Amino acid sequence: MYTFDNLQAQYGSVLLWIERITVAFFALDYILRLFTARVLYQDEKDMTEGRALRKYIFSFMGIIDLLSFLPYYLPIFFPSGTVAFRMIRIVRIFRLFRINAYYDSLHVITEVIYGKRSQLISSVVIILILMVGSSLCMYSLEHEAQPDVFQNAFSGVWWAASTLLTVGYGDIYPVTVLGKIFGIFITFLGVGMVAIPTGIISAGFVDQYSRLKQRNEYGYEADMHFIKIEIGGGDKWLGQRIADLKLPSGMIVAIIKRDNEILIPRGDLDISRQSIIVLVKRRNKSLIPNGNMKLEAGDRVFIYTKLHLSDASNIEI
Repeated sequence: MYTFDNLQAQYGSVLLWIERITVAFFALDYILRLFTARVLYQDEKDMTEGRALRKYIFSFMGIIDLLSFLPYYLPIFFPSGTVAFRMIRIVRIFRLFRINAYYDSLHVITEVIYGKRSQLISSVVIILILMVGSSLCMYSLEHEAQPDVFQNAFSGVWWAASTLLTVGYGDIYPVTVLGKIFGIFITFLGVGMVAIPTGIISAGFVDQYSRLKQRNEYGYEADMHFIKIEIGGGDKWLGQRIADLKLPSGMIVAIIKRDNEILIPRGDLDISRQSIIVLVKRRNKSLIPNGNMKLEAGDRVFIYTKLHLSDASNIEI
């Protein structure tokens, strides 16, 4: 809004104050994250305060958090030249990445790309190989007819990129018959090549939203909330039996994760090596199954599978 002349003239001071306040919140947020970095990596073993602090500072989101407010204060320490000021304003755009940390729907994008990274890298490598190969072939076909355009073997990389990626700027194009035939072939091939990463990302979105839907429906149907608690060295629960923990009414211990092992307390109904029953709701009671339990009509059985315990190398009953 500040870039509009009429709004700047009428509401310039108000917009600048909004800028100061919001940037101050970004700075405060970053400082608090520095103090709580150890909590962010509490699942990792042997993570000291210093290591957690360094890991957060140099992580992608840590850098984004820093860039979300630092460029605003840089002119205080550096001369505010015109070019430098414009570059600083460009860097401030990184604040937009902070949205990703607060909205799960936007976080799905990064999860999909990260989960499909090997397939995406493979497809990109294939496209790059085709671009180089197409450039070499087009040079052989068009160099004599267009020596100024296709000067060397890599002069056609721009043409290959615009053709394979279906952009088609038209500033470089073949003029010979063989060159045009080869260009048509590459154009058809480019449609398929672009569809590969698109299909991978689309499939990833479907899988991710299906997984989220399953979790939401599971939690709604179960009418339960799962709480994850890490047992520290001085915790009162350390060394006690599950039955002696004196848990509040309505709370049960369903799963214990120890390193990469999943432990099910008090036994379980083992239905397969990939699935375990952690809870049976019978009328208004929640029951933890043991080896002697028999299922009855009307029971609601809650099962954990490898889908939910993907990082577990072993499940011990």
